[in-house]
Amino acid sequence: MKQIDVVLGMQWGDEGKGKVVDVLTPRYDAVARFQGGPNAGHTLIFDDKKFVLHTIPSGIFRPSTVNIIGNGVVIDPVILAGEILRLEEAGVDVRSKLLVSKRAHLILPTHRMLDAASEQAKGSSKIGSTLKGIGPTYMDKTGRNGLRVGDVLSDEFLSRYEALKQKHLGLLSGYDFEFDISEYEARWFDSIDVVRSLGLIESERVVNEMLDSGTRVLAEGAQGSMLDVDFGTYPFVTSSTTLCAGVCTGLGVAPHRIGEVYGIFKAYCTRVGSGPFPTELFDGDGERMRDIGLEYGSTTGRPRRCGWLDMVALKYAVQMNGTTRLIMMKGDVLNGFETLKVCTGYQVGGEVLDYFPFETNEPIEPIYVELAGWNADISDVRKYDDFPEAFKAYVEFIEEHTGVPVAIISVGPDREETVIR
Repeated sequence: MKQIDVVLGMQWGDEGKGKVVDVLTPRYDAVARFQGGPNAGHTLIFDDKKFVLHTIPSGIFRPSTVNIIGNGVVIDPVILAGEILRLEEAGVDVRSKLLVSKRAHLILPTHRMLDAASEQAKGSSKIGSTLKGIGPTYMDKTGRNGLRVGDVLSDEFLSRYEALKQKHLGLLSGYDFEFDISEYEARWFDSIDVVRSLGLIESERVVNEMLDSGTRVLAEGAQGSMLDVDFGTYPFVTSSTTLCAGVCTGLGVAPHRIGEVYGIFKAYCTRVGSGPFPTELFDGDGERMRDIGLEYGSTTGRPRRCGWLDMVALKYAVQMNGTTRLIMMKGDVLNGFETLKVCTGYQVGGEVLDYFPFETNEPIEPIYVELAGWNADISDVRKYDDFPEAFKAYVEFIEEHTGVPVAIISVGPDREETVIR
């Protein structure tokens, strides 16, 4: 029986999942997104071109790879249609390789307004929403009010849309928030025609039949494990299950069909928006990481908060996901640091913890160990044995503490700047 392999983020998102999926895709026949929405920003760089994908799986650039948007994803038709257009203008064949689950939920223009109104009302307690309407869409999904992709084929689609829109307008009347959706709504309906033109499928049936027939499938996650709605730094989390468990509910595959779980992490940590970040730096080292690593959100453009590698959080993510292979990104950003710090424990209220606690909104003081930097440019290295000894010591320190091998190391943004062990 063929199993589905999984790629997901181990930190607070922005780990570099797009590049990794692109690198791994030649080993697979299909790539499937299983959760999240256009808050994802998966960046791929090759042939001196840069692409940022928000909804379409990152296997779209490989000629023979099928790309599936699963039922666990929420879709804004305007963003999806725009993404298809930009890729086609760049010469990418999208429509023959893209399939969309009929069970995926649609983001309405009023979902976006509800997101913005709710975030504005929070004032200083903002959670850092991308304002794409994702949270309200998942709320309608669990509240059994949602509009799904398959509904666009129904004769009752317009009446269902109008009913949900009126519900949202009633909710918006309770906010001190001015808005006008007329222009975006017109674009939304134009984009629904694009959605209708795509291959709309029962993705759970298709994915399982692929696996039964021996087709190699890779599941692509969005955001990061520490943003999981249940196990992340709540309430500063996303609205979906970002862990490996989300593959089962977001694609309709059974737990025993999960194969390799690739966990992606940066050699340091970043976070966009509000929420706990125990190893965050407010000094020159943090600024240096941001500048060298170009740490600005690919979806929002917001500067990312930067800090040292948090081994407590990484071990927690490994445990939650059943990670079998680690993939380290952006080791090259730390090229010029003479000394590196790694957090191996938390001081919380006078107690030292080596596990990730519930009380993440309490003051946390990281406990660090120091490791020697490698003080060398590793961006041209293509074999593990050619890395400086200090770099290999850093990698092996991570392997020792997580119990999981680091199978792939990225030393730059291009797909060629990758070392596979």
